Amino acid sequence: MKKILYLTLCAAILFLGYRILFSSAPGKKGEIHSRTIICFGDSLTYGTGAGENMDYPSQLSKLIDRPVMNAGVPGDTTARALQRLERDVLAKSPDVVLITLGGNDLKNGVAKNIAFENLKLIVESIQKQGARVIIGGLQFPLRDRGFGRAYKKLADETGASLIPDILEGIIGNRDLMSDPIHPNDKGYTIMAQKFYEAILQH
Repeated sequence: MKKILYLTLCAAILFLGYRILFSSAPGKKGEIHSRTIICFGDSLTYGTGAGENMDYPSQLSKLIDRPVMNAGVPGDTTARALQRLERDVLAKSPDVVLITLGGNDLKNGVAKNIAFENLKLIVESIQKQGARVIIGGLQFPLRDRGFGRAYKKLADETGASLIPDILEGIIGNRDLMSDPIHPNDKGYTIMAQKFYEAILQH
């Protein structure tokens, strides 16, 4: 009899402990806890082709229900982005930085090794501050001069998270593009969702 009471008591204690532990876990499923999120990049970050508040950082902000900083500059190469990295990113002590860079280097004929040396310096400078980096890569089969593979190598070397092709399923689809290079509102919605899912995988 005592043994039965003892086992019942142990089971009750274990059950209560389980309920307390898991019911008190902070946050809801899908909730983002990062305080400062910065989107750093070129026109894909800035939102060229998007309507008002329909660029991907603005749409991401709605998804996570907290502010997201848009530090995108149309036409930026990795070299120009590196020049403003301290002012636009590091000085703000971010928790997460989302990057879309490299497309203008590819378009302007910048050598792959130079572009990715710049990009690696950007990523590592952000990581040294303790922030997580998520890279939105680009892939243009037969036209990307190895840039697509270089994003993968960069992610492997730095430990940054990588979305291999941020425009996959968007580019080439007239319903999702505002011009041959830039998404429209619907296209940026897909970009925002991809970055959102990448943040959740932390």
